[in-house]
Amino acid sequence: MCWTGSDSGPLIVLLHGLEGSSRSKYAAALLERIERIGWGGVLMQFRGCSGEPNRLDRSYHSGDTGDLRFVIAMLKRRFPLRRILAVGYSLGGNVLLKHLGETAEDGTIFAAAAVSVPYELAAGANRLNRGTSRLYQRHLIRSMQKKARNKFSLRQPPIDLSGLDSWTDFWSFDDNVTAPLHGFRDAEEYYRESSCRQYLGAIRTPTLLLHAEDDPFLLRSAIPNREELSASTILELTRRGGHVGFVGGRNPLKPQYWIDDRLMAWFRTHVES
Repeated sequence: MCWTGSDSGPLIVLLHGLEGSSRSKYAAALLERIERIGWGGVLMQFRGCSGEPNRLDRSYHSGDTGDLRFVIAMLKRRFPLRRILAVGYSLGGNVLLKHLGETAEDGTIFAAAAVSVPYELAAGANRLNRGTSRLYQRHLIRSMQKKARNKFSLRQPPIDLSGLDSWTDFWSFDDNVTAPLHGFRDAEEYYRESSCRQYLGAIRTPTLLLHAEDDPFLLRSAIPNREELSASTILELTRRGGHVGFVGGRNPLKPQYWIDDRLMAWFRTHVES
């Protein structure tokens, strides 16, 4: 985990996206903003994303909420008087929303936000296999292939990786790597069980969902309707913004990151109230 800011006051937990880390620009930008206002921030890096291979055969995936549950419980024990807030980006947002639905009555997280979430993983995998979205898919798959190759270069893998180089889309990679490594029958079961959309109605924590209609990771039809959301959840859907983008301003040399302003305004509203 990466820590920043004050050791008192509100504490924001950040969950990065697929193959992200503390080096991801969106995470670094929000951590800087948190430090500037005197709050505390902690980035939870998923297994294998800190620059060192995960020591276990398993890795991380979109529906694994166990590590987040452990981190939140640890923070609550160490800082019983601090208000714990949380924000997840993309895959991290899916993990966060699923966790909030699973632990609806817990109340440990005071307020939350999720950005550019792939609410339906199967729909996201289909979208990334079309048009220019395949460029994002290629980049992410290559990164995951490299990690799998490096991890099992010095020890016997528990699954057959002979076809690793040929699994160049999410369906084939998740079917042959992610699913069997984490106890799922296949990619279809993994996507079905791990998608957060089915958990949204159970969320009781005040939660903000930020999503853009032009997100290249998800079709508009896979974005949840307001009727699917709980009374404590707000969906803000913008026409533009891309995937974890939401960059504005008139001068391209001095971009304005609207997303950071919106997230901090959301958290301030709940902390100050």
